[in-house]
Amino acid sequence: MKTQERSSDDDERAMADLAEVGDWRSVWGPPATGAEAIRAMVNRVTAVTGWRPWAPGDIDPARYTWGLVTRRETVMLVLPDAVLPESPRSGWSAYEIAPSELAQAEEGLDLRWPDQLELARRLWGPPVYVGPGYDPRIPPEWRGRRRHLAVWLRPGAEFHLYASQPGPDDDAAGFGYSVYASEVA
Repeated sequence: MKTQERSSDDDERAMADLAEVGDWRSVWGPPATGAEAIRAMVNRVTAVTGWRPWAPGDIDPARYTWGLVTRRETVMLVLPDAVLPESPRSGWSAYEIAPSELAQAEEGLDLRWPDQLELARRLWGPPVYVGPGYDPRIPPEWRGRRRHLAVWLRPGAEFHLYASQPGPDDDAAGFGYSVYASEVA
């Protein structure tokens, strides 16, 4: 197993950018593809967040996502119902995990989870859920894919902070966070 541990500066900037969006209901839109749908999404998200498109020019008509750049220079991948920050230079991760090293990777995640959670709490406030990724209250599509999970509710959105669950089909592990459209909050 190989590991890397880097400063959490990128995560802190991205989490702060996400925290600045007060109401996410205006961010989300229909799951449409094509140039006009992408332009509408970019215009909608830019108006709400102040983020700017990362790559002007031709739009692939099969796309339904686009990257936007925040004022702190974080690239956010925007989907009709989710925002995924691109902050690959932050935090701890393990990769090329052999089956015999799963316990060691899990230990690394467990050891660093409190610091990740504290960073998110500092920027997003108290979460509504903190627990294991196998809790039966977690929707089936997420259950078991996360070792640790914390959830925050915002108007129109759920913020998820998680540690991935390494396993036989995934030889990498680390921390991530995303924003998902929600009717709740």
